[in-house]
Amino acid sequence: MFVVRLSIWIALVAWLAGPVSALVGRDHAPWQRTARFFWTLGCAVYLVHVAAAFHVVHGWSHTAALAATASETATVTGVESGMGLWLNYVFTLLWVADAAWWWRLGVQAYRRRPRWIGGMLYGFMIFMAFHATVVFEGGWVRVSGVAGSALLLALLLVAARRISRQGAS
Repeated sequence: MFVVRLSIWIALVAWLAGPVSALVGRDHAPWQRTARFFWTLGCAVYLVHVAAAFHVVHGWSHTAALAATASETATVTGVESGMGLWLNYVFTLLWVADAAWWWRLGVQAYRRRPRWIGGMLYGFMIFMAFHATVVFEGGWVRVSGVAGSALLLALLLVAARRISRQGAS
């Protein structure tokens, strides 16, 4: 269980550091390369987390993972649903695809992609991270999740405002 917990925390910190670095150093290539490094590190460690969870917790059984997700969802929301597992699969695929895209196209081409793609991706990822750390956890994990989500949303709003000002000029 230690590897499962440790890997998700490392992944979440790197996940947060990626967009923060990208937004803080938006016009500076070294910051963008740092952002790409953290984004990729977070993705890689997240894949370790997924593998560890499937091995240690679910015995490599999708059925067991689906049942556990449905049970936990019922405990928290009162509705028994395994939809969260499917959303986690989507989250995983999107993060891997996005990290690969960033390396394949390079920093400048990645920055020039349509803004709605980044907005949708980050929005979905924030939604997932918020639910994983705030809705389904408690204590210091919940506090950390609220703080991280608030920081990332604030930075995204600042970036959106900066972009809209640039478009108006």
